[in-house]
Amino acid sequence: MAEYAIEVQNLTKTYGRLRALDHVSFKVPKGQIYGLVGKNGAGKTTLMRVLTNQTIGETGEITIFGQSTPQGLNKMRRRSGVMIEIPSFYPFLTARENLEYYRRQRGIAGKTCIDEVLEQVELTNTGNKKFKNFSLGMKQRLGLALALMNHPELLILDEPVNGLDPEGIVQFRNILIKMNREHQVTIMISSHILAELQNLATHYTFMDQGKILQDISEKDLAALSREHIEIEVDSAEKAAAVLERILGCVSYEVLPGNKIRVYELLKQPDMIAEALVQNDVRLYSMKTNHMNLEDYFIGLIGGDVNA
Repeated sequence: MAEYAIEVQNLTKTYGRLRALDHVSFKVPKGQIYGLVGKNGAGKTTLMRVLTNQTIGETGEITIFGQSTPQGLNKMRRRSGVMIEIPSFYPFLTARENLEYYRRQRGIAGKTCIDEVLEQVELTNTGNKKFKNFSLGMKQRLGLALALMNHPELLILDEPVNGLDPEGIVQFRNILIKMNREHQVTIMISSHILAELQNLATHYTFMDQGKILQDISEKDLAALSREHIEIEVDSAEKAAAVLERILGCVSYEVLPGNKIRVYELLKQPDMIAEALVQNDVRLYSMKTNHMNLEDYFIGLIGGDVNA
């Protein structure tokens, strides 16, 4: 069995002079929820379109569930569900009627899949209500139901909660978490709402201007964004000695440039400052940091974000 659901190596795609994907390489571990983070125009949607064969890449290799030949990729894509935008549902048909149309069009055997996916996305009670009268959240969930009809092992979702109200976002999130935990579905998802993505993803890839900036697990990101006091001194070695001998602090990290992150005494920065100064350590700066996903991304790209 393949260890990764998706493997991409050196993928490029250009539109005229714009390089939408610039030698992109990354791996999506099986069974994970993989968050794709980037500003508008970073290349997220283009990447998803290439992965799903809606757009053709120019160079590079794509492997899905261990298959990289054209025939193998087509086979594996049939094991995937895609929601890059809301499908064109018929406004005067019900949820069930719309799904039945697509079931026949796609050659999916048996009608039981419709009942299953409507239950999964919590649309079993819509009855004779027409699609044109659905709320945006219901329309998004019906789009997800369509992506689930072939019992996919991989879901690729581009901005699936865009425009939803808080209640709709929570509903959508809970559905995805349940799919991942109970059915081991691997999910690749992008979202404008980085705070919501942080409630969902187990891995992240950060993109900017068609390039991969960083690929990191949620666990490693949590460690990096852990609340701490960052100090800059004239001598990190002397400061570390003061932290240990004078303050009894053992949870700290020495960084380049004579900077130290202190993970203890978070409510007592004055005590740290006083101990350093009294022991002949020159203190240049001190600040308390606790980064969320958006803060971390802004730090990576070095500016404002409109993800």
